[in-house]
Amino acid sequence: MTSQQEAAARPRTLVIMPAWNEEEAIADTLRELRTALPEVDVLVVDDGSEDRTVAVATEAGARVLQLPHNLGVGGAMRAGYKYARRHDYDRTIQVDADGQHDPRDILAVLDGLERADISIGARFAEKGTYEAKGPRRWAMVVLAAVISRIARTRLTDVTSGFRAGNRRAIAQYCEHYPAEYLGDTIDSLVVAVRSGLTVTQVPVEMRPRQAGTPSNNPVKAAIYLLRSFFALALAMTRRRVGADRHRWKED
Repeated sequence: MTSQQEAAARPRTLVIMPAWNEEEAIADTLRELRTALPEVDVLVVDDGSEDRTVAVATEAGARVLQLPHNLGVGGAMRAGYKYARRHDYDRTIQVDADGQHDPRDILAVLDGLERADISIGARFAEKGTYEAKGPRRWAMVVLAAVISRIARTRLTDVTSGFRAGNRRAIAQYCEHYPAEYLGDTIDSLVVAVRSGLTVTQVPVEMRPRQAGTPSNNPVKAAIYLLRSFFALALAMTRRRVGADRHRWKED
């Protein structure tokens, strides 16, 4: 098989990178990603940034989809999945613009799609040193236990945004990808699984943000706990979409 034939046989992959005011980190993130995976396409979905995120991403060679207003991660990712469907990609993977997701783990997460429709890069799967404490950790543990029962497979990190999806997942996300707080992780996963899609996880190592300051506020952690369970309760009321309805169609 020639190199051209091998390239044609590879699944077409789109990296979707939601970004909001990430001018300080996104250039290095894109540069590192290009070095690790020069063969994949990268779409930066600018979520109404007020800084130079669009200009920096464009200068770094990324395709940029610019949203007119700040919609949150859920809205940005929904736009990215619609772009993937419209341009006939076989699989997608979400990568944060702040550099926390290691590009060296992307292929491993994508390989999980060989056995499931959705592959999650899990931070609590015996790899790396990432820790969450207090109410945030309690929420993650309980949510993982509940959603593991729904998915009928062991999951340890259901709030991870480092996740990949195949064509069935992309079609599902285009039809239902909520914009509410934590909807992009918990709600989207629960509805996808209840609609017949399968999920697996792959251990990954999470890195510190390359710019900006992470929040460790205990009040925000408690709010996260409450919102997590609200998101789960909301997800359980969502209408199921049968797996046979996930069709590749133009918007």
